[in-house]
Amino acid sequence: MSRRLELVITPELAGIRVDTLLKRHMGLSGTVVRRIKWLEDGILVDGIRVNTRFCPAAGQVLSARLSDPQRSSGIVPVPGPLEIVYEDEDIIVLNKAPGVSVHPGPGHFDDTIGNFLIYYYEMSRQEADFHPVHRLDRGTSGLLVIAKHPHAQEILKRQLHTDSFLRIYLAVCEGVPDPPAGAINVPLGPKPGSLMEQMVRSDGKPALTRYRTLEVRKNLALLRLELDTGRTHQIRVHMAHIGHPLTGDFLYGTENRAMISRPALHSSELTFQHPLTRKPLAFRLALPEDMAVLLEMLPRP
Repeated sequence: MSRRLELVITPELAGIRVDTLLKRHMGLSGTVVRRIKWLEDGILVDGIRVNTRFCPAAGQVLSARLSDPQRSSGIVPVPGPLEIVYEDEDIIVLNKAPGVSVHPGPGHFDDTIGNFLIYYYEMSRQEADFHPVHRLDRGTSGLLVIAKHPHAQEILKRQLHTDSFLRIYLAVCEGVPDPPAGAINVPLGPKPGSLMEQMVRSDGKPALTRYRTLEVRKNLALLRLELDTGRTHQIRVHMAHIGHPLTGDFLYGTENRAMISRPALHSSELTFQHPLTRKPLAFRLALPEDMAVLLEMLPRP
């Protein structure tokens, strides 16, 4: 079944062109409208295909296709583990496992969240494609929301970095930050000569991370972190910048597989407005086992 959005034409809306109704009264972007107007069932009035210049009458029903009739992502479907926290016709929220990449790319063509999701959609006969809203580093675990169609993706991406979209992380860092709570507000950009690393640089993009110490162990601290921006490796670089890299961070700190096999970072809370219903959604996950064990290994001061 395709995912569609419908609008019953009231007397006040009668005589208005379809393209205006789609954009102003149904909230579709120009990009989405341009995509669906070429589809056989992209824009319908009372079940009959119309062009964007058509003006429906009162009582008629304007319907727009939201889901992709063909998956344009080109991602290969591959079976793999998915822990689904929430799902409906428009979005899916996952608990991402550490060590799994979100997007297919060099070295990870068929073992990513994207591959596993496409396989899941095929097996469950869903007309959906891979439309990521935000990303998590390969080593990061926790909450991740992915849209099923471009309209939902566009709306959620507009929410990013606003008060409507809240991301809270838990992290274990080396040493104890002083002060125990604060904000790290320094710009970030690519490190010259590296394909992966980011660094603090005066000509970088603005980046703001708020942190608060929750627990202290002998030489580690559990932090709650909130992102005001979403730069690549933001938390990892910011914490290293103040002298407290994340435990296990091979890139910005010290790798220590005897303690944990990845940077100790977990996406623990996610709050946003549903892209179509506008209802608030909130999700929370506990500290994952490997990070909990890491803290239990050390005594309190």
